[in-house]
Amino acid sequence: MTIDMDTCHKTSPNADQSPADSPADSPADSVDTQTSDALFRILDANLDRAREGIRTIEEWCRFGLNDEATTTQFKHLRQQIAHWHTPAIRLARDTPGDLGTAITHPQEAARSSLAHVLQANFARTQEALRVLEEYGKLHSAEMAADCKQMRYQLYTLDSQIVEPLLAKQNAQQNTQQNTQQNALNLKESRSMQPTAAFQRRYQQLLYARTYLVTAPVPNTPFSDWLGIIEAALKGGIAIVQYREKTADDNERLRVAQQVRSLCHQYNALFIVNDRVDIALAADADGVHLGQHDLPMQAARMILGPDKLIGRSTTNPTELKRALDEKADYIGVGPVHATPTKPGKAASGNEYVQYAAQHATMPWFTIGGLNADNIAPTLAAGATRVAVVRALMQADNPTDVARSLVQQTQQTDPPSAF
Repeated sequence: MTIDMDTCHKTSPNADQSPADSPADSPADSVDTQTSDALFRILDANLDRAREGIRTIEEWCRFGLNDEATTTQFKHLRQQIAHWHTPAIRLARDTPGDLGTAITHPQEAARSSLAHVLQANFARTQEALRVLEEYGKLHSAEMAADCKQMRYQLYTLDSQIVEPLLAKQNAQQNTQQNTQQNALNLKESRSMQPTAAFQRRYQQLLYARTYLVTAPVPNTPFSDWLGIIEAALKGGIAIVQYREKTADDNERLRVAQQVRSLCHQYNALFIVNDRVDIALAADADGVHLGQHDLPMQAARMILGPDKLIGRSTTNPTELKRALDEKADYIGVGPVHATPTKPGKAASGNEYVQYAAQHATMPWFTIGGLNADNIAPTLAAGATRVAVVRALMQADNPTDVARSLVQQTQQTDPPSAF
C-alpha cells in the first residue's frame, strides 16, 4: 500500500513504529550512533531530492502533456518515496549544519530549454534513488529494493518523455538554420533588396503549415461566410487567400479589406488570388498567380518589394518556371480532381514527391485534400497543405483546421523551402 506524502505514513501493526524503524530493518549493530546519524541525514537529503525532482517532472506531465496516466505514475512514485521518509529519518535533518547547502555550480542556475529542465530533474532523481538504494541497504533491505525498482522505472520514463522533446528541439534548431540560409539565398536571388516588411512576411510564410483558399458558399449570408473564415483562423490556419471570380471590383475590394483585417487579427497572412491591383489596393500581404496571369517581374513592379508572390504549378515544367522567375512560394497540385479547377487533370502524389525533391522555395500541396485523405500526401513529402472545400463547406471549420494543423505538424518541420 502507498500513501500520499502529505498524509499519514504507513505503519506496522505497532502503531508507534513504522516499517522503516522496525527492529528487523534497523541499522546493523556495528553501526555506531554517529554513523547512524550521518546515515539518516543521507537518507533524508536524498528522499527530499528524489521527491522534489519527481514533482518537477510530474508538473510537466500534468500541465504540459495533459497526460493523466503518466501524471498518475509520478504521483505514485512520490507516494512510494514519502512512505520511506519516516519521522526518525526526518528528525536527523540538520540544514544549518549541512555544508552542501553552500556549495553551488554555475550550471545549476542555467536551464536552456524545457528538455534541459526535465533532463536535470530526471538525473537528480535517478542519482538520489541510487544513493538511497546503496545506503538503504544499511537501513532497510526492502527500502533499497524499492528504490532500485523506482530507478529503473524512471529510466524508461526518461526516454519516453525527454527524447521526443529533444527531437523537436533539434528539428526547430535545424529549421532556424534553414531559415537563416534561405534568407541569404533570398537576398541573392531577388533583383530588389528584401525590405523589413517582406522579411517579416516571409518568416511567417516559412513557418506556415496550413493555407485556406476561399470560395463562395451558396445561400450563405456574407456575415456567415466571413464567420467560416474566422472559425478556420481560430483553428490555426496560417494563410488565407481570397479567391473570387464573379464579383465586380468594388465588391472584391470591399471583401478583400474585411478578410485582410480578420486575418491580421489572428496574425495570419492575407493573399489575393490573381488580381495584383486588388492586392495592392487592399494592402494584402501578397498575391497568388496562376499560370496565365501576369509574369512575376511585372507583378513585382506593380506590388513593390514588400509583398509575397506565389505561383500555381501542376507539373515539373511549371515548377522550373516558378524557380526561374523567383516565386516566393508555389502551389503544388491538384493532387486530386477538384471542382475548384474543372477540367484540370490530377497530378497525384507523384508530383508531390517531385516537388519535395526539387522545390527550393516554400510550397503548399493542394487539390481535393481534406483532414481524412492528406496522410498519403504527407507521406509523399508534403509538409504544408492548402484546402478549399475542406474548410469552406465544413460543419465545424475550427475542428477541421485543428486536425489539418495537427497532422502537418507530425511531419518533419517545414524547411526553408
